[in-house]
Amino acid sequence: MAEIAFIGLGTMGGPMARHLIEKGHALRVYDIAEKARQVFGDLDCRIATSPRDAAQGARYLITMLPEASHVREALFGTRGAAAVLEAGALVIEMSTADAAATVALADELRALGLRMMDAPVGRTPEHAREGKLLVMAGGNSADLAEVRPLLECFADEIIHVGPLGHGIRMKIVNNYMTMVGLVVAAEALMFARKCGLDRSTAVKVIQGTTAGRGQINTNFPKKVLAGDITPDFPLRMGLKDLSLALALGASVGAPLSLGAASRELFSLAKARGRGEQDCTAMLLLLEDLACCGEEQRNATQDR
Repeated sequence: MAEIAFIGLGTMGGPMARHLIEKGHALRVYDIAEKARQVFGDLDCRIATSPRDAAQGARYLITMLPEASHVREALFGTRGAAAVLEAGALVIEMSTADAAATVALADELRALGLRMMDAPVGRTPEHAREGKLLVMAGGNSADLAEVRPLLECFADEIIHVGPLGHGIRMKIVNNYMTMVGLVVAAEALMFARKCGLDRSTAVKVIQGTTAGRGQINTNFPKKVLAGDITPDFPLRMGLKDLSLALALGASVGAPLSLGAASRELFSLAKARGRGEQDCTAMLLLLEDLACCGEEQRNATQDR
């Protein structure tokens, strides 16, 4: 069983640490909040007095903290953990933090003879309690293979997304889509209410269509991601539908800010020769605007 220091016992970190303890690992846990530490008082672990105390001689250190500044303080602060980790120890940074700051921490740890991988988690607190998180691991394959048994204590899916730094980038991309999706869902339900529609009925309808099931689960895999942009529903028609929605929204007093921004993008399709392509070719239009390199584009679609 591994000797592990675990720093950050909040909504996600607390259940993760608990699963490691239940699987027999020797944990020294720490959180700046006394209330979070007290929860572990009856468990088979040692409650540390500081990050340094937790990390003394540990082979693995897991950090699960709110911000990059908190991770830096835990590692390099006056009572930081990095100074007392054994040579070659592996820091598993699982926070949702700034990507550049995460890579900078890895460089500083490397200079001390320590290893690091970034491995943020996805899903919900309920999944954390059930031990069914998804881990997005960035780092080398050997390090991931070494710690996979630890990660499997609280995750039922572990995806190696690339080298160091790619784990947190993937998490940020995922959370971006989550938060924007949250806004568009709220905007659609507000729109439905302003139109006088029954909310429960609107939810039922949306849940049974692509709108609710999500393009990433429905059209994208079989169309643009498969290299097929022949039109099932062309971008030109998408522009028409958005225009109809915005006109209706204006008539009922529904502010549709995401819809207005999206119409601006759909309106570019014709000028860029994509108006008759499938609506999922919006991906290619955005890549045009972002000036994605040809090599990166070919990874998305073989033209």
